[in-house]
Amino acid sequence: MESSSKQLADRFREVILHGTFIANTNYRQELQGLSLSIANAKVGTLNTIATIAQHINYYVEGVLKVFDFRTLDIKDKFSFDFKPLTVQSDWDGFLNRFWNNCEQLALHFEKLNNEELDNVFVEEKYGSYLRNLEGMIEHCYYHLGQIVLLKKLAVSQ
Repeated sequence: MESSSKQLADRFREVILHGTFIANTNYRQELQGLSLSIANAKVGTLNTIATIAQHINYYVEGVLKVFDFRTLDIKDKFSFDFKPLTVQSDWDGFLNRFWNNCEQLALHFEKLNNEELDNVFVEEKYGSYLRNLEGMIEHCYYHLGQIVLLKKLAVSQ
């Protein structure tokens, strides 16, 4: 029987790296090979695809630090503040970092046992590791839907 942590890791990989079960797509499928002009395309007052992808990576990097250093240094108020990506190589480099960060986080997920999944995530107010990891997966799906729609709108402009 597959462990709960392995299932979480697989669900996270599915939404980011290679799955299609829930949304029939994933971040890598939507973003790999996407031009920076489409990633940066403004649709009204909405966030760009690039900003949303960086937003997700912001949280991934923040949670990675929890696994490495046991501190949570990210703040929601800064989760959309990024230096603009101005050349294609910046976008491509960001995507490679994003994929690597996500795989590293999935590896951390896999190492947790059931007791650790129930442990407090940094502080009591954040709940358990399980709650936060499931929340991260749901957050990724939420923004994946936005990316799919923004991509369709940007391409049709």
